[in-house]
Amino acid sequence: MEYRVLGTTGVHVSTMCLGAGMFGRFGNTDRSECARMVHRSIDAGINFIDTSDVYSFGESEEILGQALKGRRHDVVLATKYGLPVSGSANHSGGSRRWIMHEVEQSLRRLGTDYIDLYQMHRPDTDTDLDDTLGALTDLVRQGKIRMAGCSTFPAELIVESHWTAERRGRERFRTEQPPYSIIARGIESHVLPTCQRYGMGVLVWSPLAQGWLSGKYRRGATAAGVHRANLQPQLFDSSRPDTERKYDVVEQLVKVAEQADTSLMGLAMGFVVAHPAVTSAIIGPRTPEQLDGLLAVADVRLGNDTLDLIDEIVPPGTSVSREDDGYVPPAIADKGRRRRAGASEAIAISGRIDRLREAFGKDD
Repeated sequence: MEYRVLGTTGVHVSTMCLGAGMFGRFGNTDRSECARMVHRSIDAGINFIDTSDVYSFGESEEILGQALKGRRHDVVLATKYGLPVSGSANHSGGSRRWIMHEVEQSLRRLGTDYIDLYQMHRPDTDTDLDDTLGALTDLVRQGKIRMAGCSTFPAELIVESHWTAERRGRERFRTEQPPYSIIARGIESHVLPTCQRYGMGVLVWSPLAQGWLSGKYRRGATAAGVHRANLQPQLFDSSRPDTERKYDVVEQLVKVAEQADTSLMGLAMGFVVAHPAVTSAIIGPRTPEQLDGLLAVADVRLGNDTLDLIDEIVPPGTSVSREDDGYVPPAIADKGRRRRAGASEAIAISGRIDRLREAFGKDD
């Protein structure tokens, strides 16, 4: 297992990070089996584990807490906050009120007195970044977290967070956790260069593109064990043109993998860790068999010829489907933010004025 420095933090982490998103009711409900997967990962050299308060509604953190008893200091433990954990309006986001509450819940569930990396799961446009960074700064000073990070932030918000931290004397985001795979390369244009500019570590999620690059989804074949497809059916909707494009891409990548003497999964994992901005790739196995398959390709490294072939199939900086980007800014998702208030009324008034001018034959 290769180890890299997490940005400029001085913390060394494995190039594979165990993601616990499938631990609990979202995936594997066998807690003992999940614990064995944690131990198997650590024994294989993985010293980086990532989860979230929202995964299986906190159960993922509980499973990790139990599994890490006696081995807590062997790993760099990361979790996240910010996505809604209930129907309450204030049980999400980046407000000081929520952060101070939820960090205590995560510490309790994880059975630890500190979190190595505490990450904001998604941007919160309702909260001033200074409020968020102020709360995280207090948590660092209290010793409850060691570092703060963000996840799936656009480049402009990453820049704003660093400017805010510098001007207000706050702790800054030391890491970013974006989606990245051969199929979803949009972050290469702005996010990854920005992370490099600010010395941020990058741990990427979904390097297998939600299972598309695992090898189980092939045109004309019936996939077995399609838990991910059942969990996120919109990413596998055969009526969508981008789904057909994914099938085409997979078939071309299988041939490239054969030429590189590896599997499709090996090609996918080797691709993401080849980028100089990437520190670690998060794997999210649901079963021990899936974990073993991923560990088998942990050391795959791709040559320039192979990377050039991948560039021809999916051009750098592009994504096959926007569904794989992980975050749609409110300015795009909410049409009300793209239309001036009262626009229809203004158009109607303008029309009436034009008709009056025409009727009276005057310019004013």
